[in-house]
Amino acid sequence: MERRHARYPFLDAAREAVEREGVDIVEEITDDGPGRNPVVERATERVVTAIHEGETGTPHRRDRVELVSYPVARALVSALDRPALTERYAAAEARTARERFAADADPDVVSDVVSDVELSLSAFLSAFDLAEDVKERNEGYEISVGPYLELAGGIDGEAWRLVRRRLADGTVPIEGDELDALLEQAVRRRVAEGLPLSVPEPIVAALEGPIETVERELADYSPRREIDTVVPELFPPCMRALLDRVGDGEELPPRSAFVLGSFLTSIGLSADGARALAGLDDELEPFPEAYAPPNCETMAAQGDCVNKDERCESVPTPLAYYEDALDDAGEAD
Repeated sequence: MERRHARYPFLDAAREAVEREGVDIVEEITDDGPGRNPVVERATERVVTAIHEGETGTPHRRDRVELVSYPVARALVSALDRPALTERYAAAEARTARERFAADADPDVVSDVVSDVELSLSAFLSAFDLAEDVKERNEGYEISVGPYLELAGGIDGEAWRLVRRRLADGTVPIEGDELDALLEQAVRRRVAEGLPLSVPEPIVAALEGPIETVERELADYSPRREIDTVVPELFPPCMRALLDRVGDGEELPPRSAFVLGSFLTSIGLSADGARALAGLDDELEPFPEAYAPPNCETMAAQGDCVNKDERCESVPTPLAYYEDALDDAGEAD
């Protein structure tokens, strides 16, 4: 099994790797007896983190555990058979894949975690039968109208409607961040495909405890509140550092500008207000109003996780940091 299989377990190559290894799911989840089982623990974490954070959590240090936890997580979701859980889980796997691919494909990122992944954009497109439908165009891309309509239909926002787009020779021009968003939808559809599965009784029995855990977490889940308070001094260190760089006259790399913009719009600023505060002018198009900022793992991979403080050690995302800081300062609601 290769690192890329563990990082992108929904790809056919990953499934084939599992088959070549002769993995038996029942054996995987029962081999360690009644005690701790790393595959089951990681699978449970994938689903629980998906419920609360919209992502799948920190990958396991062992690639085999990380990869095998994916089909076990799908079995967990299927055993519960809750449409809302299925959708949230699929969206979380897709969001995680988007963040990982952004880090893996960035030539400016040097990280031991991603150095041996070598998953190119062309390989990613081929995995979803999009290689012939997506072509580079000037500084962006163009995508055939059929796949565009299929994938953009899952994204909220007037900007994604075909009537808002230029259409030429059966293709739609898109920017790089828009391609990332469309590929995220392709992953979401792939993960959700076939769910709920028909889970054999021995697997359901072996997962009885984790199923109960996920049921409790699902019952306790309440979406994070809408944030409409802007207090820059309470921003996480990574976002304050990006703002400082802008204030010093530096032009942020596109990916850093995107995460800063997504953070600012997630806390209640309009696109125009975020542009003004961040000094982004019109350099970021489209503006990332529809996206929450990436998690701390991705920020670190991009090199934007700086000046960590004590709160950073207990939160998974910049947005969670800010929510906690607002609560402590009495600024919430």
